[in-house]
Amino acid sequence: MTAIGFRSHDHAQCVSTTLARAERYCVEKKLKFTAIRRRSLEILLAEHRALGAYDLLAVLGEEGLGTAPPVAYRALDFLTSAGFAHKIEGLNAYIACAHLGADHAPAFLICTNCKSVAEAEADATEGQLGEVARATGFTIRRTVIEALGLCPNCQPEAPCA
Repeated sequence: MTAIGFRSHDHAQCVSTTLARAERYCVEKKLKFTAIRRRSLEILLAEHRALGAYDLLAVLGEEGLGTAPPVAYRALDFLTSAGFAHKIEGLNAYIACAHLGADHAPAFLICTNCKSVAEAEADATEGQLGEVARATGFTIRRTVIEALGLCPNCQPEAPCA
C-alpha cells in the first residue's frame, strides 16, 4: 500500500500536473470544466487535508466566485462524479484524488490531530474483508475505508529504551 499525502514532494508540481490532467480528461470526455470547478479542484489540491463544503465556499466567496452553498455543492458533485475528488464520509468533507484518472480503490488515512489526509490504494477483495465476503458468497463492488490515527508529523517521539 502506497500512501500519498504524508511524504514530502514538489507540491507546486503536484497541483499543476493534476490540474492539467483534469483539463485533458474534461476535453476528452466533453465535460465542462468551468472556472468554479477548476478553482475548487485547485483549492482541494492546495491542502492535503479534507475540506468541508463551507470551507471551500469561504475561499470561493473571498475570490468573488460565489457565496451561496449550491455553488460549492455543485462544484463538489462534479469533482466527485468525474473522479477528481473523494468524499471523506467520516468528516463530511472532500479531498482531491491522488490518483486522478485511475480506476482504484482508495483508503484514507486521516490524522485526528492536524486533519491531514493521505490517500492510499487498498484492494478490499483481498485480506480479511475479502475472505469474509467470499465465505458468505458476497461480491464487494465498492468500499470506503477510512482509518483514523496520527500522521508522522503528529506522532510523539518514541521513548528511548
